[in-house]
Amino acid sequence: MKRFMDLADFSREQILDLLALAQSLQDQPQPRALGGKILGLVFFNNSLRTLASFQAGMARLGGNTFVVTPGQGTWQLETRLNAVMNGAAAEHIREGIPVLASYCDVLGVRAFADGKNLEKDIDETLFKMIDGLCDKPLINLESAMNHPCQALADWRTLDELQVPQRAKFVLSWVYHPKALPLAVPAATLHMAAMRGMEVVVARPEGFALPHEIMDKARAAAASSGGSVVETSDRDAALKGANVLYAKEWGSTLHYGDVAADSRLRADLLEWCVRERWFSGALPGAKLMHCLPVRRNVAVADEVLDGPRAVVKREAFNRLAVQMAVLHRMLA
Repeated sequence: MKRFMDLADFSREQILDLLALAQSLQDQPQPRALGGKILGLVFFNNSLRTLASFQAGMARLGGNTFVVTPGQGTWQLETRLNAVMNGAAAEHIREGIPVLASYCDVLGVRAFADGKNLEKDIDETLFKMIDGLCDKPLINLESAMNHPCQALADWRTLDELQVPQRAKFVLSWVYHPKALPLAVPAATLHMAAMRGMEVVVARPEGFALPHEIMDKARAAAASSGGSVVETSDRDAALKGANVLYAKEWGSTLHYGDVAADSRLRADLLEWCVRERWFSGALPGAKLMHCLPVRRNVAVADEVLDGPRAVVKREAFNRLAVQMAVLHRMLA
């Protein structure tokens, strides 16, 4: 494995094999498997679980890690093509990424969406450039439109909870005071579709996911025997649901327009997950969220602190699946 960029790059069987490896490494640790190997991590954006879990995973496999946060103790890196570099950035990624890759055996990069041009972000313009500059194995730590590590951990979580393959999986928009990227919603949707689930995307008007993301997920569902639909009727979406995956994202109707997005979400405060949301769901329905989550804004305390929430389990599973990815790339 030279790239871990998108679950869609792998067959369903390959994903299941990777999940089996994660379980094997958890049951039978290999503390010397990656002895002498080095993982480089570049974070253009903030992190907690991704940073900590990759460092811990590499250490548990016997390897070492270095972390670079451009502009914080290192030179700020320019990412724009043909930029006139007369501002804060002292170095371009065209030099920075190849140099960092030369110091390690595998490179992981986090680079969020610019959030201004939807077409450009859907095309993964920045991450494609990074991919082209890296001659070592590359891991997507979250790009403009994808977060495969989170999606793989969520798949493992569903398996551990013995959620049936054909279960009803609801990906619901929830409130946040500002627009957030589409990476996790896109990755989560594709994961559930690829797993073969009955997927429903519930969101207010103006927050429909781009057709490119929906079409990609529907193609995955068609191959796995699942289905994908989208609705603004939250109650209907949750009827009979096994899983509610809560996630915040920005308006695609007003992508890049902060003022218009703010006006649209101003009246959507009731899109905070509360126990009453589950009145039509199955009795044991679970609440998932990738974290971080704003309590009593996106999800209420009563749900996060109750038996439905499996958010900490998802976070723990980041370590297991990422160890499998590192092992497959380097062992």
